Order: sequence, then structure tokens, then C-alpha cells
Amino acid sequence: METRRVVITGLGAVTPLGNNVASFWQGLKEGRNGIAPITKVDVSDSPIKLAGEVKGFDPRDFMDFKSAKRMELFSQYAVAATREALQDSGLDLTREDPFRMGVIVGCGIGAMQKHEMEIPKFLSGAKTDPLYIPLVITNMASANIAIQFGLKGKNMDISTACATGSHCIGEAYNSIRLGEADVIVAGGTEAAITSSAIRGFSALKALSTCSDPEHACRPFDKERDGFVLGEGAGILILEEYAHAVKRNANILAEVVGYGVTNDAYHITSPTPDGSGAGMAMKIAMAQAGILPADIDYINAHGTSTHLNDLYETRAIKYAMGDDAEKISINSTKSMTGHLLGGAGAIEAIVCIRAMTESYIHLTRNSFSGEEELDLDYTFGKGKQRNIQYAMSNSLGFGGHNAALLFHKAG
Repeated sequence: METRRVVITGLGAVTPLGNNVASFWQGLKEGRNGIAPITKVDVSDSPIKLAGEVKGFDPRDFMDFKSAKRMELFSQYAVAATREALQDSGLDLTREDPFRMGVIVGCGIGAMQKHEMEIPKFLSGAKTDPLYIPLVITNMASANIAIQFGLKGKNMDISTACATGSHCIGEAYNSIRLGEADVIVAGGTEAAITSSAIRGFSALKALSTCSDPEHACRPFDKERDGFVLGEGAGILILEEYAHAVKRNANILAEVVGYGVTNDAYHITSPTPDGSGAGMAMKIAMAQAGILPADIDYINAHGTSTHLNDLYETRAIKYAMGDDAEKISINSTKSMTGHLLGGAGAIEAIVCIRAMTESYIHLTRNSFSGEEELDLDYTFGKGKQRNIQYAMSNSLGFGGHNAALLFHKAG
């Protein structure tokens, strides 16, 4: 069966560096820090003091008040980013077949805020919010996008922890290739800066306990001590190539490869030899018909935890061999924190903007690797580089790996 080409025609974002793609990307280029003291919850008795919070977000800027009241924050972020992405794409929804337009948008955790509000009611016997379940389940981001914009095609919520956003984009790519849709809204969202998430990740010893925003998130640096929670959403409009050309769309990039594997090793740690994530990268390259020497840039998962950064480096070497040292690598999480289910989506957006502008942003706060962390992680400052092929890596709890491969438009 002949497969179809898939391109990106629209981008939308809500992030700790800005609530649209332009401000997000400008913040990355300027090396601004979206990580700051937590204001959304009381952390006075917690060793965790910092997060990448979304600032100045008002859902009424993106939807009517009634709709906003029927969504929790993770859904609001997703709808807001979708509105921007659809506008960016130039799609005229009134001229499209709604049954050929799908949504694959996932969330890693869901509405933990609402759980925290309702559980005390259960314990006290108070009345439960009748919308409790529809507000909290993770599929409501994709469902609300469909409702808001009238998209009646394939609709899915993929939840694979920190690989969620990348898996959603990859599965959307596969769906369009196989003819299941002409356009799919794809990406990830998260709003998990809550007391329970902070306590849970802290108990797991996964979060940085640093209270200085300039040193808390240090991917690939020898002084790294854990990740920083972030929040927000990233949305991409994936479109069948001929469909995009027919309407004279502005094609931003082409999706040419998607690798997906599982480590089958541990619930939180990647496999030590890097073979799981490394094989995902190999699969993506094989699908695109390219070699490691063709890869110019990798947006790494790069969480700033000891094991992730070491094992991801091994994974890159496993996949790329001697060419690994020639590839420019960075971590967007150094400026946004870790958006969990939304991370892969905003990092895919970074890959596309990096190719468009031939610019690789720095890995902020990081200065010196250690014995095995010896690749080009873009420490110190960003750099200009012509990028023909860019890869985005995501590694999720449970061993979920995804590698997305993009080719420059034109």
C-alpha cells in the first residue's frame, strides 16, 4: 500500500515562556528562564520551590466563559494552543470535510487540581461536583478540541507519561499516511503543578531541590539534581501533502520518520545501555531512508535527572555511532521545566522553528558534562546551523520511547 506524505502547516503553544509560539520561540532564542518560584500552590513545607508556570493565561481569550467553566486547566491549554495552530495553518474549516479532520491530543496526568478539590468532599460527605469525572479524565483535551472546532474524524487521547506528546504526533502521522484523515490536530498538554504532583514526584526523588532558578534545571551538566515541573500545551497541525498543496498552505516542515519502542526494563529508569530509545531513533531514520550522518540536530528529552541524561546520551551514541559527536543537541526543558505530557509537543515545535530559522537555542544553566556526557549539548550560547533533518526524543516512565524526525520544508 502506497503511503502518503505528511507535512506540518500550523503551530500553537502555551508555555512558561509565553502563551503563543512567537513569544515561546523568542524566549528560547534570548535564553530566558521560565522557571521561577512556585506561586500556584503552597510549598512552604516542601523542599521543592520552583516550577515552570504558565503566566498570564486567561481562557476567555480563547473560548467563551461557559466553555471554559466546563474544562479543567489542561483542556483549556490544549484548546488555546489549538486555536493558534488552526489560525496559523490558514485552514478554512467551513470548506473542509469534518469527518476527514481528526484530533490526537494526550495528557500524562490529567486534572490533579480537581482531584484535590473533590477528595476532601468524599471524606466529609459533602456533595460531589456532577461534572467531576468529565472534567478530570485525560481524553477531555482531545474531546474539547473536537467540540470547540467541529472536528468529527478520528479522535484519540494517548497517555504515555512524558512521551505522550510525541506519541500523539507520531500516531497522527501514521493515520494520515494510511489515509485515515487528511488533517489531524496533534500534540500534548499538562497542568500538573499541584500539591499532589509535587509531593509525589518529590517522594520519588525525581525533582530538583535547588531553590535558585539559575541552577535548578541543568540538563547534561555534572551538577544536575533532578527535573523541574512545567506546564502548558503544544499543538501541531499535521496535513496530507497534496491536501496542503491544493489549498496553497504554508508548509513549515515535513514529518519523515517516527520510531516507537519500549525499554521493558523499569518503571522509571531508561535502560542503561540506551538501546530502547536508541532503537526508536534508528527506526525513525530507517523510515525516512536516511543515515546518522544526515541528522543535524536533536532536541533531547534532557530532563536534568542523573539517569535520563546519562542513558539518553548512551542512546544517541547507540543510534548515531561515530556521527553522534557531530550532531547539535539541546534541551528545551532547561528553560521551561518538564511539561510531562506536553513536553514532546512543544519540543517538536522547537525542532520546526529551529529548521526554519537555522538556529539552535542554548541549553541554559548547563556548563560542564562528566565523563560520558561528552557530546555537543549547546552549552553556553545558542548557534546558527543549517538544519535539514531534526529529531525530537521523548522518554516516558514505564519505558515508553518516541523519536520524531522532521525534514526542512522546501
